[in-house]
Amino acid sequence: MPLRSTYLALTTASLLALAGCHAITPPNLRPPAQNQEAGLDAAKKKLSDASACCTTFADFSFQDMLPPEPRRFVVNDSSPVANLNGDRSYFLAFRLPTTAKQPYNIGVKAELNGRWMHSSYLFAPTLVVLDEAFQPIDSKDLQLCEYMGWTSETSGAFGELTVQSDKARYLVVYTSPKQLQAQTYWEQSPAAFSAEAPVKMTTAGSFKIPHGPDGVVYVGMQNDSYRRGIKNGVCDKTPQGNGVISTLRDTIPKILKDVGT
Repeated sequence: MPLRSTYLALTTASLLALAGCHAITPPNLRPPAQNQEAGLDAAKKKLSDASACCTTFADFSFQDMLPPEPRRFVVNDSSPVANLNGDRSYFLAFRLPTTAKQPYNIGVKAELNGRWMHSSYLFAPTLVVLDEAFQPIDSKDLQLCEYMGWTSETSGAFGELTVQSDKARYLVVYTSPKQLQAQTYWEQSPAAFSAEAPVKMTTAGSFKIPHGPDGVVYVGMQNDSYRRGIKNGVCDKTPQGNGVISTLRDTIPKILKDVGT
């Protein structure tokens, strides 16, 4: 038997022997090794163990100008940490344009932090606008709305903040304690593994994504793509109606009455 044929035969035999002991499932179809709580707990512990650089907004470095369109930032244990009134958070800090026509919108998008949807969380931003004395003049815990575009660049959880004060000079992006306790509605369901077939998955339903202290966030002057994402985003579950027949039964008499008058 040629050497190549001998090698293939031995390899095939070895694989069959292994298959007899264990069912081989491709890595991308295996259940996640990490659950949601474990991922969040680890992220929160990293934040609590980190050294804080700042205790007031005046301590922040505002060297970076707000990008002219949303730009990607990674907020993690390499980011600076603020300790504001005893609450810790990673943060981003920007100078705001003084020549922009007001009001203008700041666009924000967060991406899922995690490979598997049912073990993921979002960095949900709190935005604070400061005057030249580093005093807050506006603050908002953004409600993020899911929008699925044609590409990954146009998909995610979108939010916005309108700047309408001529005193606005600086912007801080961080996560408040209230945001950490909140969730973002997500229309897609996490993958559920079937007991009958380990590699069979279902994707029906909807659920909420919890918020965490780190992740990927896009920040910058709002562009058309972000404006579209915010306008068409899904912010919560659509209220359930009473059915078509019930709706017609209630609506038609009102229409006839209006026509008669």
